[in-house]
Amino acid sequence: MPKTIKSRKTWSYSTDFKVKAVELSCQEGLQVKQVAEGLDIHPLMLSRWRKEYRDGKIKPDGNKRVSVMKDKKTPTAQELTEFEKLKKDNERLRKENDLLKKWQRYLADQHQNDLDSSKSSEKN
Repeated sequence: MPKTIKSRKTWSYSTDFKVKAVELSCQEGLQVKQVAEGLDIHPLMLSRWRKEYRDGKIKPDGNKRVSVMKDKKTPTAQELTEFEKLKKDNERLRKENDLLKKWQRYLADQHQNDLDSSKSSEKN
């Protein structure tokens, strides 16, 4: 078993830093991974901080909890119909793709059968 020359450095972060990191990661358009890379911390650590923040274990200064998680807006009727249209188009394209794959397999089998029959007729 190898000997450890140095012990690992354990970093500790202030509560203020954690709160700011969580608030930054909750902004719309930013992903946890992007924020973590920008702050030079592991994404799982930031995810853990986000959970602790939601549970109330990490609080901003002043003992008042700031609601960072934005309410997700409800989709409009136009967005819903567009979504349904896209789902139907996606399903239709999947079916077309499956049909084309089956047709391609059929043609390959036909070609192989033609080759096999031509080989057997050459032997006779």
